[in-house]
Amino acid sequence: MLALAALFVYLRTQSQLTETIDDGLEVRGGELTALVAPEEDRSERLSAALTGGEDSYSQVLRPDGSLVASSLATGEPAVGEAALRAGARAPVYVDVGALESIDGDSRALVAPVDSVRGSLVLVVGASTEGRDEALTQIATGFGIGAPLALALAGALGYLLAARALRPVETMRGRAEEINLERSGERLPLPEAEDELRRLGETLNAMLGRLEASLERERVFVADASHELRTPLAILRAELELAARPNRSREELAAAVASAVEEVDRLSRLAEDLLVIARADQGRLPIVREPVEARELLERVRRRFERSATEVGRGVTVDAPEGLGAELDVLRVEQALGNLIDNALRHGEGAVRISARGTDGLLAIEVTDEGNGFPVGFEEQAFERFSRPDSGRTGLGAGLGLAIVRAIAEAHGGTARVADSAAGAAVRLELPLHSAPA
Repeated sequence: MLALAALFVYLRTQSQLTETIDDGLEVRGGELTALVAPEEDRSERLSAALTGGEDSYSQVLRPDGSLVASSLATGEPAVGEAALRAGARAPVYVDVGALESIDGDSRALVAPVDSVRGSLVLVVGASTEGRDEALTQIATGFGIGAPLALALAGALGYLLAARALRPVETMRGRAEEINLERSGERLPLPEAEDELRRLGETLNAMLGRLEASLERERVFVADASHELRTPLAILRAELELAARPNRSREELAAAVASAVEEVDRLSRLAEDLLVIARADQGRLPIVREPVEARELLERVRRRFERSATEVGRGVTVDAPEGLGAELDVLRVEQALGNLIDNALRHGEGAVRISARGTDGLLAIEVTDEGNGFPVGFEEQAFERFSRPDSGRTGLGAGLGLAIVRAIAEAHGGTARVADSAAGAAVRLELPLHSAPA
C-alpha cells in the first residue's frame, strides 16, 4: 500500500509539473509566433526576442532544419529530425536531452509558423531541472519515510494485535485446564463487549451443555446399573437355590420360573435402554406408513384385553372412523403399550384410549380412573428412571414414559401429562402427515 501510494504521488506530481512546464512553453510560443507576421519581415524584433538563459531557449527553423534565428550558442537545431517533421505539421511537446548552456535536461514545444519567408518551425524549450529535483526529493522522501512508516505501523500493529488477542490466549490457557470431571469450570471473558466476548459466552454455553449431557449420561449409567443389579441378584439367588442338593421337583420348577421371569425383565430393560440410547443419538428409526387411527388403537386394545380381564378391568377405544395418519405403526404401538401397561399396573378402573384429529395433529390420550400422578411429579414423569416414591417397589424401571416421549419426538410430536378430572391422562400429539423433504 505504501509503494502504491508513493507511485501515485510521484506520477501525479510529475504530471502536474510537466503540465506547468507545457503551459509556460505554450505562452512563450504564442508570444514568439506573433513576431513572425505574414505581412512584413520583423527579423530584428524576432532576433531580439529570441533570448535565452540557463533555463530556457528558443529557435526558429526552416522545415529542413536550417536555422533562421536561435538563442543558443550552438548552430544546431535543439530537436531531432523526427520531432522537427512532426512539429512542422502540428504542435508537439518533446523531451530533449542535455544542451549546451542549459542546466539539466529540457522539454520543448515544436510548432509550425507561417511567415513572409514561408513555412517555419518554432522551437521553444525550458529546463526540467526544477521538476527533476522535485521528483527526486519526493522519491528520496518516500524511500526513507516508507520503511520507517512500515516499521512503525508493523510495531503498532503487533502491539495492538497482541493486546487484542491477549484474551484469546487467556481463554486458550484456561481451556487446557478445564476438565469436565470438575463441574462449573468456564472460560474467562474479556471486559469488552466485542466478538471475543460473544465467542467466550458461546463456548461457555457449549461447556454447560456438554457438562449437562455428561451428567445425564452419568445418571443414566448409574440408574441403569441400579436397575440391572436387582434382577441379576434375584436371578443368581434363584439359580443358587436350584443348585442346592435335595431340591424337590416343585421347588426346582418354581426356581426356574422365577429365573425366566427375571430374564424376561432383563430383556425388556435391555430393549428399553436400546431405544433410549438411539433416541439420545438422534437416530431412532421411524418408518412411516398410512394407517387408520381407530384400527391402530383397536389392535393395541386387543393385545391388552386379556391382561385387563385378568385383573377385572377393561380397555375401551374412542376414535372416529376414517381418521388416517402417517405413522411408524410399531413404534406408536410400543408407546401406547407402555401407557396402557402403566395404567394397568398403577391405575384403577377402565382404561380409555381416544384419538382426535385437530390442526394437522393426531391427538391420542390414554386415561384411567385411578389416583393419577402424584402432585409435583408431572414434570418428572417423562424423565428416564423416574418413578414416584410409591412406585419404587414396583417391577418397572421408570423407562416407559421416557420411551413414549422419545417415540413422539422422533415423529416430530410431543408427549405430556394431560388435564383429567379423575385418574391419570397422558396425551400424544403426532403430525398426521410427514413433513415434506
